Amino acid sequence: MKKPIIVIAGPTASGKTTLAINLAQKFKGEIVNADSRSVYREMDIATSKPSALERQQIRHHLIDVVNPDEPFSLSDYKALANEAIADIHNRDKIPFLVGGTGLYLDAIIYDYGLIEVKPNPTLRSRLEKLSTPELAKLLKSLDPMVSEKIDQKNSRRLIRAIEIATQIDKPLSGETKKEKPTTVLYLAIKVPRDQLYERINERVDQWEDQGLVSETKELTKNYSIDLPSLSAIGYQEISNYLDDKISLCEALEIMKKRTRHYAKRQITWFKRNNDLVYIENEDEATAAIEAFLKLT
Repeated sequence: MKKPIIVIAGPTASGKTTLAINLAQKFKGEIVNADSRSVYREMDIATSKPSALERQQIRHHLIDVVNPDEPFSLSDYKALANEAIADIHNRDKIPFLVGGTGLYLDAIIYDYGLIEVKPNPTLRSRLEKLSTPELAKLLKSLDPMVSEKIDQKNSRRLIRAIEIATQIDKPLSGETKKEKPTTVLYLAIKVPRDQLYERINERVDQWEDQGLVSETKELTKNYSIDLPSLSAIGYQEISNYLDDKISLCEALEIMKKRTRHYAKRQITWFKRNNDLVYIENEDEATAAIEAFLKLT
């Protein structure tokens, strides 16, 4: 009997959490988080983590793994996720790899051979003097394919990508992508764009109701807002509101806009992958999983 892995992917606010919990209950599964922000403790609201009640319904792995000021790399994620998947398999259950961070998902599914590149303070200090458009242009000259996948307005990510591209022998994008194992079913939720944007707007409003302002106050008491973890949508905007740089209304509108742009990038990432099986509801997902399990 082969050991299956079921992936539930999709853009933010597409309904991955609810769907994954329902499916894991049906198919004797456990959930392995594949969202890059949910690994951090104390960051609950703007990351839209599964609630305590949802985590009681189905066991979740790789949520609240590190503090916001602790480094956490893709290699760290891959090691912990593979460990969790092996543990779930050893207990004769099915791992459901669930999230919207495409790089995390693909690192597991295609078993990326990761190269550890340490930060280069000297290079970073030089790069920090460049404008964001200059950084984007430099990255494109070094590794055009990686450049296409990175937010061109995020200077921190551009600097890190340049740092990696200048310290390895060949571009990461030049590595040959492995085939998806036959034991992996890669499902992706498809939601009409207007419906997705409506959900995103509602979600941001819910963050305020759930106490995002208070959560951000507590986080910034203990941690620097400049930490990579706190670059997550929501915390930067509320921090600016708390510093009287923008109004709360402006902060919410910026959060909605940033989240819509983030969803666009997620959709673009998944569109490039021919291994995905798109589903629109739980019935379609159930049918796909049943057919898949008959072959494993």
